[in-house]
Amino acid sequence: MPLHSHLLAFFLLLALSTSVADSVSASSCAGGGDAAIVAAAFRDVRNFQLPPAGASAAPCRAVRELLLPSRNLTGAVAWAALANLSGLAVLDLSGNALQGAIPGGFWRAPSLRYVDVSGNQLGGALRVVEPSPRLESLNVSGNRFTGVAGVEGLAGLRVLDVSANRIRAVPQGLRRLARVSRLDLSRNAMQGRFPGDLPPLAGLRFLNVSYNNFSGVVDGGAVNKFGHSAFVQAGNTSLVFSENSTARRRPPPPPPPSHPHGSGRKNDTATPARRTPTRSRRKRLSVVTVAVVCGLVSVAMLLCLVGCVACGVLRCRKNRGKEAEEKKRKAHWGGKDEAEVVAVAAAAAAKGGSAAPVVLFERPLMELTLADLAAATSGFGRESQLAERGGRSGAAYRAVLPGDLHVVVRVVDGAMAGVGEDDDPAAAATAFRDLARLRHPNILPLLGYCIAGKEKLLLYEYMEKGDLHRWLHELPAGRPDMEDDTGGDIWEVAEDKRSISDWPTRHRIALGIARGLAFLHQGWAGSGRPVVHGHLVPTNILLGEDLEPRISDFGHPSDTTPEGDVYSFGVLVLELMTGQAGWDEASVSWARGIIRDQKGLDIVDPRVRDETGGGPEAAEREMVECLRVGFLCTAQSPEKRPTMQQVVGVLKDIRVAPASSSST
Repeated sequence: MPLHSHLLAFFLLLALSTSVADSVSASSCAGGGDAAIVAAAFRDVRNFQLPPAGASAAPCRAVRELLLPSRNLTGAVAWAALANLSGLAVLDLSGNALQGAIPGGFWRAPSLRYVDVSGNQLGGALRVVEPSPRLESLNVSGNRFTGVAGVEGLAGLRVLDVSANRIRAVPQGLRRLARVSRLDLSRNAMQGRFPGDLPPLAGLRFLNVSYNNFSGVVDGGAVNKFGHSAFVQAGNTSLVFSENSTARRRPPPPPPPSHPHGSGRKNDTATPARRTPTRSRRKRLSVVTVAVVCGLVSVAMLLCLVGCVACGVLRCRKNRGKEAEEKKRKAHWGGKDEAEVVAVAAAAAAKGGSAAPVVLFERPLMELTLADLAAATSGFGRESQLAERGGRSGAAYRAVLPGDLHVVVRVVDGAMAGVGEDDDPAAAATAFRDLARLRHPNILPLLGYCIAGKEKLLLYEYMEKGDLHRWLHELPAGRPDMEDDTGGDIWEVAEDKRSISDWPTRHRIALGIARGLAFLHQGWAGSGRPVVHGHLVPTNILLGEDLEPRISDFGHPSDTTPEGDVYSFGVLVLELMTGQAGWDEASVSWARGIIRDQKGLDIVDPRVRDETGGGPEAAEREMVECLRVGFLCTAQSPEKRPTMQQVVGVLKDIRVAPASSSST
């Protein structure tokens, strides 16, 4: 063999970052050794770079481990060539962009123990033609495989992960794998029988079958062992959870928070080996337990009371000389002490700060000051503070101003609308006026502002309906008229029977958000600069009385481009149509695969389909088309994403008579 061929093999070994054996067989070197095999296997793979010259290694050593994760490798691997690596035990090609299929002959490699090809673009059917009894771990998640066959030949397999593919049926022979301890079949829309088509559950330590179409029965023991997240939307109507199961048919997606209305019952079924206590005995034990706990709590409360009295006496003696001054300050801030007053209230208490004027754009004759805002918010107290919902500004407080004007007073924390913390008040006022000129039916309007030194406050319209996240994931069935199981109180606006469970309302919400975002992307008046939101999430979509959406929390500096906003809108559409929360790159990729395979109707929120009784075919087609909008907006390449103006046009065409008549 020419000298340059040996040098090429030498450099390829170094580029692979492999662990090699200390011994070298003469027979392997005779044909160029494993280096030549690897060279042939990666001949058509791009972005595979040779190491710098001058490195030293033995070019004929046998390859034991082939570790190339996240190397931006693209193209097709010659898997049949890799099967000739007789010593290859570990193969890690995860996190690349490899394409093509894995032929069945690859599994004849005699020493394979660990294979990870997750996070690529591999597809087709994954077939194990020849038995590979030594293989212990196989991870093919996050690809495009459509089926798995022959796994019964992997008798030594302990870990199997085929999640986030397009596998529509349980892998053939799966139930024969008695040694598997970790099994992940999630996010495949897979059909099968639970637990009959799976390996014995007793031998499994981890199991995830969420987001599939299983039928069968899930008992409480399986839920207690593997957790609720293992069964999130795991089946169709034929999948039944037994009475002693705490699983719900439809909790939020992974990572799954505790379901707000989940059952609290535990498995009380007795086993033949040990009988459970009788009901009366359990009641007696409960009474004794409650009595003991109450006694301990009473003692603890008594000790706390004694401690508080002692601390109060000491504090009173120490601060007696300042009592008059403290009372005066508390009277000014609605009876709050300084621990309950936020930084803005402290700034307002400075000399002249409380007299800072409040500017209301639509009510220029209303004369208000920062002191009036402090009074309307109980001194910016906790009872007026709104819960933080993922916004990028500071604390927010609800206030009712003269004329029954309900507003949200939000503290500007950091830069906004091009205004920094130390900017001149005149420049800040100009910037806020420009921000207030962004008026659109689907944009939350800025009503006014107040500048008191370095402290800046913005006033927005108060939206009593709350945000989209609340309606999708917190209210029962998306309705405000349901009773709370724990208390008996009625949700807000009890007389309002509307919900966002019906398809026309969800379409109107998607269209309204698209219109508002398209308006922002048109830019500041006269400047041609688009207003990029940069943080479009359901908590920043507020709903009006007519459930018309309004985009909030815009005007912040952002490194995001308009194309980034389009992607965020696409994710929001997926959440709106599926009813699932907690989206990340993996779940977006999973949903895109389902939509690409024209199976989008399988992941539509069951509440929407139930609302239409299964829905006429026209409505189902419209839902699928709306999912297609989410698919287009989440394209990996920004240049392939549509503009928001184009999205508005597509959404308008989906329904012949959209519910909203507003325009951009």
